[in-house]
Amino acid sequence: MITPWLPFRTRVAMLARLMTLQGSYNYETMIGNGVAFAMEPALRLLPGGRGGDAYREAMARQSRYFNAHPYFAAVAVGALARAELSLEAPERIERFRTASCGPLGSVGDRLVWAAWLPLCSLFALSAYGFGAPALAVVSLFLVSYNAGHFALRIWALNVGWRDGLGVASALAAPIFRTGPATLTRVAAFAAGVALPMVIANAVGVRFTGVAVIALVGGLGATVLLLLNGRLAGWRSAIWLLAASTVAAMVIR
Repeated sequence: MITPWLPFRTRVAMLARLMTLQGSYNYETMIGNGVAFAMEPALRLLPGGRGGDAYREAMARQSRYFNAHPYFAAVAVGALARAELSLEAPERIERFRTASCGPLGSVGDRLVWAAWLPLCSLFALSAYGFGAPALAVVSLFLVSYNAGHFALRIWALNVGWRDGLGVASALAAPIFRTGPATLTRVAAFAAGVALPMVIANAVGVRFTGVAVIALVGGLGATVLLLLNGRLAGWRSAIWLLAASTVAAMVIR
């Protein structure tokens, strides 16, 4: 076994390739080809270099089926690259690849698609409700979402390389157990503020009316959070939007 070392230039090349992870998506290997492509700069460090037997075997192994959240797949890329450079047994590497698909998919879906993406969208909608121009709204969404997206990929690659095949402990961190639920609650609160604000801006309510509607929306969102599921969310949302619309018509 060798002691793996990942040069900074190689790490940057892997991170850049992770941005194209889904470019070779297909129904046979899912993102397996993308995982191998992202890992390839590190595999050049194997004995024999690029084109050697170890390199070809590792590329063939890593190009097989792999399905996980595209952002959290960086954890597997870092961990598998370390395993390959440590000359771990192919059977152990394959077991890790198989076992990691589910956790990396579910954690990513809950944290990104169900929490972070809606939250960034609602922040941008809130800006529109306050009268921000279209370019500012789009920029706010793109900057906030991609700041979290890039930070997550960088963290995932680094922690995967650091922990190798023992990276499961990092995914058990409290932030991944409670983070999605917390972000979802914040997104629900933002929705209670953003939707009335957007309606008010769309119908042309004056600033005082916007302030009143924002206050009502914020109070409504707070009540929903405090009730914590004891009240049907869709019914509350309908009543809140109806009240906001009526208020907008009266104040206007």
